Amino acid sequence: MQNRILFYNSISPLVFQIITIICGFILPKLILTSFGSEVNGLVNSISQFLGVIAFLELGIGAVVKSSLYKPLANEDYTSISEIICSADKFFRKLGYLLLVYVIVMVIVYPAIVNQRFSFWFTASLILAISVRSFAQYFFGIVNRLLLVADQKAYIQYNAQSLAVLLNTLACFLLIKMHCSVQSVYGMTSLIFFIQPLLIHLYVREKYKINRRISYIGEPIKQKWNGIAQHISALVLDSSDIIIITIFSTLGDVSIYSIYMLVIKGIKQLCLSMINGIQALIGRIWAQKDLDTLKQVFCWAEWTIHTFTVLIFSLTAVLIIPFIEIFTFSISDVDYIQPKFAVLLVIANSLYCLSLPYLMMILAAGHYKQTQNKFIFSAAVNVLVSIFCLREFGLVGIAMGTFVAMAYQVIWMWKYTYNNLINLSLKHCIKQVMVDIIGFSMIYFVCNFFCSETANYFEWALIAIKTTIIGIAISAAINYIFYKQFILVVFRKIYKY
Repeated sequence: MQNRILFYNSISPLVFQIITIICGFILPKLILTSFGSEVNGLVNSISQFLGVIAFLELGIGAVVKSSLYKPLANEDYTSISEIICSADKFFRKLGYLLLVYVIVMVIVYPAIVNQRFSFWFTASLILAISVRSFAQYFFGIVNRLLLVADQKAYIQYNAQSLAVLLNTLACFLLIKMHCSVQSVYGMTSLIFFIQPLLIHLYVREKYKINRRISYIGEPIKQKWNGIAQHISALVLDSSDIIIITIFSTLGDVSIYSIYMLVIKGIKQLCLSMINGIQALIGRIWAQKDLDTLKQVFCWAEWTIHTFTVLIFSLTAVLIIPFIEIFTFSISDVDYIQPKFAVLLVIANSLYCLSLPYLMMILAAGHYKQTQNKFIFSAAVNVLVSIFCLREFGLVGIAMGTFVAMAYQVIWMWKYTYNNLINLSLKHCIKQVMVDIIGFSMIYFVCNFFCSETANYFEWALIAIKTTIIGIAISAAINYIFYKQFILVVFRKIYKY
């Protein structure tokens, strides 16, 4: 039963991410060709500015999820109800703050961009994009956290997959009917407003939760200790576009957003790998079964590192040929930026390499112990990015992300090994060496076979060829250094 749940929780986010990646290329391409690079840059800039309100979530979501592991394992519905009720109150307040923030943004943001768009064009686009956020804060986030903590993340991922498909179809039809960009994103908001409402109805039907329960004291332990982790994650993920908007142009925002469209899709594939594992590790940690915990963690660490090195080394090879095809008919901005592309890929691969350690820190609830290091990572990213953007342009933004993520993966690695899992430095050095060898060999060998492509079909053929080569190199390297793990993978493949 446990294996089946883990399979569902692993495969459903993977399917969701694949659908998101495919559909995620269709809509921006339509926006670029129908409305131009500046509108695309404006849409991405508005989305990131709206994301600023997420700073006020203060990391409560991660703490709520950690707090739910034990009462769910014990089927303690009184404690579950208290935690859900407290979380509901917090996120509803945040929904009201979002309303105020959107009003302020409608007034102030058009003056910040101050380019060729009228006030009403920009203001109406802000309103159209912002609607979907209200549904999340009023009845979306808490239900999602409950399902993930209860190892039922596959339910919300299946609902999200359906919403993404419907949204892509609706937006495609609206654009082909020559509707305004405001109408397109208004439809997006409507569809993604309905999705959390359906999840809310499911949770109300399946769980015995009293959302009006009275409680004494705060049921969410360490409620405010996730602030640093939350702000750091938002800064590392969202600050770049805000910095580019303020210190550069919407054209540069569009360039950055197109590259991140590819890279975020790859990151989400890596993130999908930990969705089922994190809830499992949280339960094992709550049960204090340290031997099982170490076994599960070591397997998860090797799996995430191996997949990250493979997928990001191939991305570094294939991203420029893809962008050349994707932006072939667009001439208002130069989208071909090889140095920026490779550095941005490497910087984001470091984020994914840190996932097993972040997963362990959050599952163990070590928020307060690590908050200073998270704050420092965020500060490094902002300061280095601003300085280097002025000196090196978009490459400077990638440099800021690289420096911050390099620091973050190193300290997370050390903290997890010394304080949570008790693994040796030798284990760490071996994994780093395998990562560097694997990335370098796959990148340079596959680059040799990567020729120019004129269309998506030719690119797909090159992608298939380089992927086969990459898998072969990765399997050979891991057979030498991690024979026990790679043989398990071979046996599973043979079994199926």
